[in-house]
Amino acid sequence: MIDVYSWATPNGHKVHIMLEECGLPYRVHPVNIGAGDQFTPEFLKISPNNKIPAIVDSDGPDGQPISLFESGAILLYLAAKTGKFLPRTDRQKFEMLQWLMFQMGGVGPMLGQAHHFRIYAPEKIDYAIKRYTNEAKRLYGVMDKQLATHRYIAGDEYTIADIAIFPWLRSWQNQGIDWADYPHLKPWFDTVAKRPAVQRGVQVLADLRKPLIDDKARENMFGSTQYRTR
Repeated sequence: MIDVYSWATPNGHKVHIMLEECGLPYRVHPVNIGAGDQFTPEFLKISPNNKIPAIVDSDGPDGQPISLFESGAILLYLAAKTGKFLPRTDRQKFEMLQWLMFQMGGVGPMLGQAHHFRIYAPEKIDYAIKRYTNEAKRLYGVMDKQLATHRYIAGDEYTIADIAIFPWLRSWQNQGIDWADYPHLKPWFDTVAKRPAVQRGVQVLADLRKPLIDDKARENMFGSTQYRTR
């Protein structure tokens, strides 16, 4: 059994989708990041960077429990555990990994900043909004070009690179995106969105997530609470 400590965010949904795609049994433990659950000692034991998601697999590689944090590492672990959504040849694996790293180092952080400055920041800073909106558009363009000649992000097979990227694009409106500018990326997005496991995965914990409207939630998410030594 896999215990998943998570919340209904793009990074959380990556792991929810992967578990659904693989058909693995799992239990979900909500970590309400607006309420500050990510700072509890219990959660920090398995996620020292105080970020969701994290997992504990009672049946680890050596038959002993293993805990993991960082969504990209979790996707790789689950792919290796099940032999699913991971290309077979070394060449294909490395081609896939570059796109997984593209998500981890670019799509997630940059679209996250676009969300922050366009939606959540208490001050509307024109420079920041333009910078991260333009970067979001650039990243969408990179993916659109790739998908002009490939069925999926890393080639002609659905992989964990697709699973990693898809949840971040669900908030395209918040990122200042017009789908008309990305004629190859939009069909890919629609194709992935229709997968039954994806539809189930994005509903995990979705009913618990509330808008960040109070000062405590904003402080836990974006304020000095994030920077305390633990």
